[in-house]
Amino acid sequence: MTPASSDSAGAPALVIGLTGGIGSGKSTVARLLVEHGAALVDADQIAREVVEPGRPAHRALLQRFGTDIVTADGTIDRPALAARVFGDPVALADLNAITHPVIGAELLARRNAAAARGGVVVVDIPLLRDEHRRALELALVVVVDAPTEVAVERLVSQRGMDRTDAEARVAAQADRATRLAQADIVVDNVASPEDLRQRVDQLWSDLAARLALTATPPGR
Repeated sequence: MTPASSDSAGAPALVIGLTGGIGSGKSTVARLLVEHGAALVDADQIAREVVEPGRPAHRALLQRFGTDIVTADGTIDRPALAARVFGDPVALADLNAITHPVIGAELLARRNAAAARGGVVVVDIPLLRDEHRRALELALVVVVDAPTEVAVERLVSQRGMDRTDAEARVAAQADRATRLAQADIVVDNVASPEDLRQRVDQLWSDLAARLALTATPPGR
């Protein structure tokens, strides 16, 4: 399936990647795009689902990290697991080796199912890399961007994080310049929620126009 394609019934689809650092407002942009009519494939949601009890990744995580990463009902305690791997490259590599293959397979399956229905499909991936663009055949990548100090302040004021923890989590993510370098479209989120909504409205108009082009027969 090509990045901007049609299913067997001829429904055009535009598949885009959406990414942004923690505190950038990426999730808000995803929600606003869904309000406009986009289909959402959420990598974070998939990551939560593949480690549920009974799923293959759940048993593998227990074998690697022990039973202290689960809650009383057997579900993975995500904060506890995050604390185990944060700052430990070996543990993080083991976590990724367990979860990434199953997340990737499910992500591709849901991307294809959504694209088959046509319309704009938003694949929300916090740590989007070039291999995602290729494997998921993304037509373009949208990066939601905010300066580091703005992102930290949001984590403190909106999520109640300790400032030191917020600064460490922002610093641990991909370099902002690296993230921006892969962008086809940048959504700056440094002002008010109303300003962000207007920017997403403009983004949607752009995406709708691109989608319309995929439905126009050659030579028309």
